[in-house]
Amino acid sequence: MPVPLTAPPASYLDFWRERHVCTLTTLRPDGTPHVAPVGVTLDHPAGLARVITSRTSRKARNVLAAGPSGTPVAVCQFEGRRWATLEGRARLLTGEQEIEEAVRRYTERYGRVPRPNPARSVIEITLTRLLGNA
Repeated sequence: MPVPLTAPPASYLDFWRERHVCTLTTLRPDGTPHVAPVGVTLDHPAGLARVITSRTSRKARNVLAAGPSGTPVAVCQFEGRRWATLEGRARLLTGEQEIEEAVRRYTERYGRVPRPNPARSVIEITLTRLLGNA
C-alpha cells in the first residue's frame, strides 16, 4: 500500500521509532538481490534512512560498486500485520560526522550503543517511496 512520501500518517512514523530488526535489500554487481538483517533509522524530515555497517560487508560493497550516483535499495520491517518499506537510492558514506550522526540515531532507536568498529560506514538512503500498512 503506497504511503504519502511527504506526509505519512503518524502511525507510520511511530512504527519506525519502535525497536525492530529490519532487512536491507541491495543488488549485487551481477544484479541478483542480497538481503541482510540490519538496524535502520528514519529521518523523515530530511528524507533519509540510515544503516550503520562495516565497509567490508557485502551490503556496503554492493552499494559502493554502484558508483557515486548510488543504487536502488529497500529496507523493510514488520510485526504481525503491520509492515513498512522504505525505498530509495543508497550511497556509502565514511565521513566521521556522518558516522557519528548515524550511530546517535541508532542508539536512540535501538536503546544501545553499537560495538566499536574502526571500519564503520553508513549506508545513507535518499527516500523515493514509502509503502506499508502501519
